Amino acid sequence: MSPDERALDERARLRVVVADDHPIWREAVERDLAAAGLEVVGSAGDGDKAVRVVTATRPDVLVCDLQMPGRSGIEVTLAVAGLTRVLVLSASGEQADVLDAVKAGATGYLLKSAGAAELVDAVRRTAAGDAVFTAGLAGLVLGEYRRTAAVDGAPRLTARETEVLRLVAKGLTAKQVAERLVLSHRTVENHVQNTLSKLQLHNRAQLVRYAVEQGLAD
Repeated sequence: MSPDERALDERARLRVVVADDHPIWREAVERDLAAAGLEVVGSAGDGDKAVRVVTATRPDVLVCDLQMPGRSGIEVTLAVAGLTRVLVLSASGEQADVLDAVKAGATGYLLKSAGAAELVDAVRRTAAGDAVFTAGLAGLVLGEYRRTAAVDGAPRLTARETEVLRLVAKGLTAKQVAERLVLSHRTVENHVQNTLSKLQLHNRAQLVRYAVEQGLAD
């Protein structure tokens, strides 16, 4: 058997569990996967059964809906993330749903509008460990991770620096901030410069934008 034939054989033997509370939809997904040579080793119409089936069969991929009786798709993902890779297949493209699924441990997120070929490709790529998303959703997830990383990785400001930043973001001048906090004008300027340096910003306009993005300004 050639390397290419072996690779095709490995892909054909991928084992999948399908979880969806709509039997007609679930059966259609199972048919599409089976027709592509994947092995459907179990199915479930509710979240609790999905966890039991995955635990018993240890598939390569769980294709899972979000809204199901019993445990939700998010709860199922949390429960089985250490046992299999999860590809969420949902009608919802809402940002909160996508991010919750990824945070719970889903490897991919596909909308139910996807065609059979796209679904099969997504399952195979998920099994390989690729992050798979319907077009448009990948950017959403990447943007959130960048935002989170920026917040989590931001240098720590002192309580006084944060207090000064809040007032600057509200439009107060350094003199007004000094009067409000009973500080010298020079001390306020020092706090502003230290904050700019810590955050690697260049001017007060950037400082105000940062404060607004971080929820420090009204």
